[in-house]
Amino acid sequence: MTSTDPGSGSTPARAAGTNASSPGAADDHQSSKRLRRKVISLSIAAALGGFLFGFDSSVINGAVKAIDEDFALGDLPLLSGFVVAVALLGCAVGAYFAGRIADRIGRIPVMLIGAGLFLISSIGSGFAFAVWDLIAWRFIGGLGIGIASVIAPAYIAEIAPKAVRGALASLQQLAITLGIFAALLSDTLLQGAAGGANEPLWFGQDAWRWMFIACAVPAIVYGLLAWRLPESPRYLAGKGKQKDAHDVLASVMPANEVDNALKEIEDGIKFDRENARTASLRGKMFGLLPVVWVGILLSMFQQLVGINVIFYYSTSLWSSVGFDTTNSSTSFTISVVTSIINVAVTFVAIFFVDKIGRRPLLLTGSAGMVVSLGLMAVAFSQAVVTDGGTPQLPGAWGPLALVGANLFVIFFGATWGPIVWVLLGEIFPNRIRGKALGIAAAAQWLTNFAITETFPALSSFSLAFTYGLYTFFALVSFFFVFFAVPETKGRSLESMDDLKVVRGQAARDAKAERLART
Repeated sequence: MTSTDPGSGSTPARAAGTNASSPGAADDHQSSKRLRRKVISLSIAAALGGFLFGFDSSVINGAVKAIDEDFALGDLPLLSGFVVAVALLGCAVGAYFAGRIADRIGRIPVMLIGAGLFLISSIGSGFAFAVWDLIAWRFIGGLGIGIASVIAPAYIAEIAPKAVRGALASLQQLAITLGIFAALLSDTLLQGAAGGANEPLWFGQDAWRWMFIACAVPAIVYGLLAWRLPESPRYLAGKGKQKDAHDVLASVMPANEVDNALKEIEDGIKFDRENARTASLRGKMFGLLPVVWVGILLSMFQQLVGINVIFYYSTSLWSSVGFDTTNSSTSFTISVVTSIINVAVTFVAIFFVDKIGRRPLLLTGSAGMVVSLGLMAVAFSQAVVTDGGTPQLPGAWGPLALVGANLFVIFFGATWGPIVWVLLGEIFPNRIRGKALGIAAAAQWLTNFAITETFPALSSFSLAFTYGLYTFFALVSFFFVFFAVPETKGRSLESMDDLKVVRGQAARDAKAERLART
């Protein structure tokens, strides 16, 4: 059966007996570009959930000191830290249930729920009248972010052609980094306009409250874009809506590939139903299937290397290096540089993930993080504690620590940051993808919470020990990827059931076999 693109104009040209080879090639090229733009736009819209997370995580850091003053939390550091971190607990809960709900009602309705929860949280947090009230709104916002964090990579993986699936799934991490930068800029502008985070701005409300209310803007944009997105073709086919699934596939891939893609999806759904008893996550490896553990550990290692310490608690590092962090313009400049680096290096992953694969990037990232974090650990081991209790790095150790921190951001942002989201969206078999992705993402948020909460105590004990611990986790992550993480480049989602870790000569043979088939 041959499918033709009714918009290509090539069929009439051939019927008329005209020389259509050149115009037909041009039309095919234009059609290919149109489809590519379409799938990119759909993926960007879905990935905006990551923007919400990045925006929220940075907004709270700009407001936390003012919140401490307004709610008298100066003598309650644990409660103050909980206000910051409680959203991460909400993220874990939202992520855990997101996949299950999406399998029941669809991907798009769940995106809309996530956008709605974040919008409600933004307004509620801006008008909070007590600390318990603020904690509740922050938790609700976390639910929305957790939902978006699961649905975005799953949706992109299900709608994107396999040849560019990795690059498009990497947009999730790019959106997170852009959200961090946008919130940083928003906080600075609002604080500058008011003369301080705790100074009144519009309608007599303090600037820190407007920082939260500003979160409503990306929430509304995300909701409006999600409203216009087509449903996942795999969800539609699973509900017996083959025509709708066919139409969605036709909007993102060449017409002559649609029927085969739909058949592959239908065969996968049929297989899953015939093997429904295997849809459980339970297995012999500590109660779970090995592939579920791979997803959980990928998520955990992404956080255990301490990346959020650089963005959440960088003041101790910058002051140790010699920067005056009491100067707002200096702090802003440092944070902007780090944020821009984080955004820029994400494009490295987008460019290479579908060319060289997931495993090589993760292995490179782990090795680079070992070196950069190790450099920071050694630098802080040379610290001299001042009378005020702040560690200072003498001589060249300060600049070396700063170099190490930025190298760490580069290696993480180009590899583990985006690639983990790519793998979580594609590594699980279809029959368990929703539930498994939810558990893996929940593990990521809980680990993020643990790192965020423990860093103040660990850093007060020893920054050298703290960064040494993160170095150890980066080293373990290298061996974990080498021995346990399979390559998914170029594979359809329906073929993930028989994934195996392939290394060395076997990997080269498998690559040669794939090239021969193509």
